[in-house]
Amino acid sequence: MPRPISQDLRERIVDAVDNGLSRNAAAKRFEVGISTAVRLLQHRRRHGTIAPKQMGGYRQYRLAPHEQLVRELVAATPDITIVELEKQLKKHKIKVSQSAITRYLRHLGLRFKKNSARQRAGQA
Repeated sequence: MPRPISQDLRERIVDAVDNGLSRNAAAKRFEVGISTAVRLLQHRRRHGTIAPKQMGGYRQYRLAPHEQLVRELVAATPDITIVELEKQLKKHKIKVSQSAITRYLRHLGLRFKKNSARQRAGQA
């Protein structure tokens, strides 16, 4: 992921546009993409600042507000599969992907070991 352009360059682009230069001309003058200049000025109009948005950081799990329900579903059927759990969540009008369910179960510490009785007899 590319890093944000410097604050100094942001200020120079905005000043050039404020002083009558078009966004396209400002982009060419400062050797940035046209979309960069356009988005920078859109960001200023919407948020009132030209500072870059935060990059990275913590992102909450989509199932976090439904932790109690997930724990109840797993407790009710300990050998429930991810596909079955996805179907149960859909019944409660919660739509998430199977990978999101897997990540959330790992986060909660609800990991499943393979059942040794279901494993194959041995090497072929």
